[in-house]
Amino acid sequence: MTLRPLEFVVGCNEASDLLPVRSTALLRHHRARRGFWTVLDEGPVEQCLALLLEREDGEWIAEHVDADAGVENGRTEDGEALAYHDGWVYVLGSHFGSKGGPLRPRRAFVARFREDDAAGPGPLPVRVVRNSFRLHRVLNDALAAATFPTLPPGDLVRARFISETVARGTSRAKRWVRRLTETDLPLNVEGAAFTPSGSLLLGLRFPVTTDGEPILVEVTGVPEMFAEPPAWPRAVRTYALTGVTPPGTLTGFRAVAATDDGGFTAIIGSIDALGKGSVLLDEYPHGGEVTSRHVRFRLPAGPEEQLVPGELVADLAPFHHVEGVAEVDGRRFYVTDEDHRVVLWLDD
Repeated sequence: MTLRPLEFVVGCNEASDLLPVRSTALLRHHRARRGFWTVLDEGPVEQCLALLLEREDGEWIAEHVDADAGVENGRTEDGEALAYHDGWVYVLGSHFGSKGGPLRPRRAFVARFREDDAAGPGPLPVRVVRNSFRLHRVLNDALAAATFPTLPPGDLVRARFISETVARGTSRAKRWVRRLTETDLPLNVEGAAFTPSGSLLLGLRFPVTTDGEPILVEVTGVPEMFAEPPAWPRAVRTYALTGVTPPGTLTGFRAVAATDDGGFTAIIGSIDALGKGSVLLDEYPHGGEVTSRHVRFRLPAGPEEQLVPGELVADLAPFHHVEGVAEVDGRRFYVTDEDHRVVLWLDD
């Protein structure tokens, strides 16, 4: 496989995830024959949406999208995952924290916008729902009930991410404190894709299983978060992706995308970035020196099945930081997060 890089500067920021544009109105507006959404992970979501577009003449361009989240402007950060459902593009925050903790409430959000609206005049309206750790609670309860064991965080990780978050929230009289317990796992959501039935599959970068394999949690009720009054998601099943993690390593999800045949394509890789003061890697160094891998899988039909066999599509070594994948018209596209730029890689 030969990959050709296309390099963009988009707000001097770095890319997370890659989602094909489905709106013909949006492509027509930009005179493009194909395009992808990406989200820039440093800043509030309304400032971090971008389009990577192939024009009709074959030229590739990047467009920073002017958006408006209304009363939620400036109140989110660390958008990591994109997913498409019923005309809407969804953006999910990591629900994590900085490399050394604690968890950050601004990262516990789900946003969405109508894709066709991005072709209209004026700022793109973006609706943001900050869930105040409700999704954290749902996912932690689901993992606690899973048939496979999760890798327990060490004392330092638990202290930095859970205990410190509880202490900060308590000192500020935050009501969300009651949604965290000292036995919780810190969660890092990095991938998302809707299933054919309309549930949302969340790919976690952390935690992983005790065998070092990546974990998925399927939830329902995500569109209902945007109702008045909002309803909150419910966990359906948890899954462990088996057979694609190199021996002696830990791998988490870096991206998840739906495929046209009802399956999923994904990127797995390190549980955190090297050289940035990660407390996770202080405790689990074998989760850092891991290169990215492109994998595919299908969810099992039986409700009791939680182990999902994965298929290795491509070992993307030497890349450590592939953040998004898309399969379109028989071609593979990847996006990497580079310092102060976005690089789209095309499978030629």
